[in-house]
Amino acid sequence: MWGIAGSHQIQFLDALHRDHAEIEDRIRTGKAMGLHNLPSQSWQINTGWMLAANLAADLDTWLRLLTLHDSEDLTGAEPDTMRFRLYHLPARRRYLRIERTWPWASAFTTSWTRLTQLLAAT
Repeated sequence: MWGIAGSHQIQFLDALHRDHAEIEDRIRTGKAMGLHNLPSQSWQINTGWMLAANLAADLDTWLRLLTLHDSEDLTGAEPDTMRFRLYHLPARRRYLRIERTWPWASAFTTSWTRLTQLLAAT
């Protein structure tokens, strides 16, 4: 990259490539959360859809950071994996029925316990 100081060094090019890979990862995650199918030709409806998809991606990220930081198989899981393992649980009224043999029961209960123990923002 002509004219940028340090751009001829391999460390600069490596850092530039890693930043771009992080951006591509976030784009892939956004598409998995619903950005791949904007539903309408209307600008206002698509704006609301993008807001909802970005909110879902943010909630997924914060859930991982706050409650699943020590779960090896769920920390870096893709959104589809999170949906399959944690988000699609059948619930009736206020009761959540979790099978004892479900492989991610302890990860879910640990996550739920940590979420309920968080202090409210004031």
